[in-house]
Amino acid sequence: MHWSRLLFGRPLRTSEEQGERIGTLRGVPVLGLDALASAAYGPEAALTVALPLGLAATRLIEPIVAAIIVVLALVALSYQQTIAAYPDGGGSYTVASQNLGRMAGLVAASALALDYILNVAVAIAAGVGAIVSAAPTLLPLTLWLCLAILAGLTIVNLRGVREAGLVFMAPTYLFVLCLGGAILLGVVKSIAAHGHPLPMSPLPRPRPIAGTALGAWLLLRAFASGTTAMTGIEAVSNGVPLFKEPRTVRAQRTLVTIAAILILLLAGIAFLSRSYGIAATPPGRAGYESVLSQLVRAVAGRHAFYYVTIASVVTVLCLSANTSFADFPRLCRLLALDQYLPSGFAHRGRRLVFSAGIIVLALLAGALLVVFGGVTDRLIPLFAIGALLAFTMSQWGMVAHWRRRRGAHARRSMLLNGAGAVATSATVLVVAASKFTEGAWITVLVIPLFIALLLRIHTAHVRVDRELAAAGPFDIAPLPPLVVVLPIKRLDRVARKALRLAMRISPEVEVIHVLTDEPRMEDLRRRWTELVASPVRAAGYPPPTLVSVPSAYREFVRPVVRHIRSLCRVHPDRYVAVVIPDVVERRWYDYPIRNLRALMLRTALLLRGGPHVLIVDTPWHLRGGPRSEQEQPLGTTPRPTARHATAHAAAGSTPPRGEWAARGADESRTESRVDGSGAA
Repeated sequence: MHWSRLLFGRPLRTSEEQGERIGTLRGVPVLGLDALASAAYGPEAALTVALPLGLAATRLIEPIVAAIIVVLALVALSYQQTIAAYPDGGGSYTVASQNLGRMAGLVAASALALDYILNVAVAIAAGVGAIVSAAPTLLPLTLWLCLAILAGLTIVNLRGVREAGLVFMAPTYLFVLCLGGAILLGVVKSIAAHGHPLPMSPLPRPRPIAGTALGAWLLLRAFASGTTAMTGIEAVSNGVPLFKEPRTVRAQRTLVTIAAILILLLAGIAFLSRSYGIAATPPGRAGYESVLSQLVRAVAGRHAFYYVTIASVVTVLCLSANTSFADFPRLCRLLALDQYLPSGFAHRGRRLVFSAGIIVLALLAGALLVVFGGVTDRLIPLFAIGALLAFTMSQWGMVAHWRRRRGAHARRSMLLNGAGAVATSATVLVVAASKFTEGAWITVLVIPLFIALLLRIHTAHVRVDRELAAAGPFDIAPLPPLVVVLPIKRLDRVARKALRLAMRISPEVEVIHVLTDEPRMEDLRRRWTELVASPVRAAGYPPPTLVSVPSAYREFVRPVVRHIRSLCRVHPDRYVAVVIPDVVERRWYDYPIRNLRALMLRTALLLRGGPHVLIVDTPWHLRGGPRSEQEQPLGTTPRPTARHATAHAAAGSTPPRGEWAARGADESRTESRVDGSGAA
């Protein structure tokens, strides 16, 4: 079995797409892991901001989480309407573009793309943080663990959406059952103890920092950090096409399930943090223990249930990045269809997923993890603002959508989306102001840079389309005969095969022989008539001309390109076809052994050859077959034909400058030519 099939699975036909669709049961783990897992780091992020208050910080968590739940409920209800209005997928980019204009759509797309990238980094870092919390000896390996999990997630998502749902289903529901059971047990114990239960094992007691007081600014900063618990809610509305029919109903049911579970988890964590006096510990330092680890340990002790629950939390935190892997490629596809990204982002790979988007997301998230060392708290200030800005653009877009509709239903929907828009707008302002100096300024700077990049790509697409557009009937006027150039090092079997092809393309063939001091370099001028000119003339063909080009700097590519450009100037109304002989290895690891001269020449001609240069590849496959299959006889018909040639027009370029031109002026201008008669 080939390694690619073993790693990524067998290729799927387009007709198998229906089998890759998912229902509600799989929709929750595929599109809801990000939202559900944010319960593990959202409340902890709020408590981390309040660390200087010591245990007094636990009094903050309930009002902060209550405010977050209100905004979360408004956003979820608003997205329910978005799903109904956009059954083909109503992400922030689509809604904002169609209702608020192009620039609003690009703002939403840039914010959403940044949110997806940060979500992968934050989710994996939080998962590894939970691992380190349970096994402190692994703290030095934090970054390597993050990168290993990222690689695993990338491979799983490249295998397809359905398979990812199967992989993530058991960990997701185990997480909900274990954490939900721990919260339920803790609530029962807290009620039985009249709000003051005793923990099953001692909890860390952080000391307050002298001079720190509870104020409005600290409260706003804690709320801003805690809003990371809202991320991932939009994923369902963006992924409606993933569902089986009736996809709108299944998508709405999935969104309600995700939002309800998340609200219950957030409320339970906040209640138990206050009841048991659970505060955050300094992240990334010795003695760190996550809030969920403290909560489960306080409720159930450090027994088997603790380890099962923490294992499920760690697994879900690590896998929660899958939501971004499901939606980021689809966002890239929409942008590519609108020509804001390269067209490769719109093409589905071997497993009916948008592979280019998955790979790019993995690379960008990996770079973030490396830069920030895999520590969650360092990434949190960058995280929430992108998601909240995308929420805001989507909600205002839906307000504009309902304004164009009529009827009582449209008015009610507009009021609901308007409430969501006001709530998310206020939250964005709070997060941007409170987290600006802690790193949110990077997000504020990156989003305009994303927009500028998208506009630049779109401009390039439009320019190319305008230049390549053709109208009217196809012009069948004959082209002037080609001037064929064949650069060779020696007259071996590869060069002889290329020479046969060159003579079939055109009667006017020049063989360029660059003279250097390389070993195994033969001087063809002495035996050209004997080896080539006479046999070709006897076969009824015009013999090719040998052009010997000296190279003072022992180079091959530059003298060849310079000679070809001079031919283009001599023949401005004709194409110059460059036949490049090349050796094809059977194994990829054999290529570094030999000289990659053909690749370098091909690249140089594409970049600097000019618009009248064509490239014809003539490969020689090593051990690829019998000699007769690669060395066809020239034939008896002297009329040249390009029937078997594959020519690629090279891109236009500017005249040589800099070192290229300087070396060209310093080269010897003496070229030795041997024509068909043997005269030099």
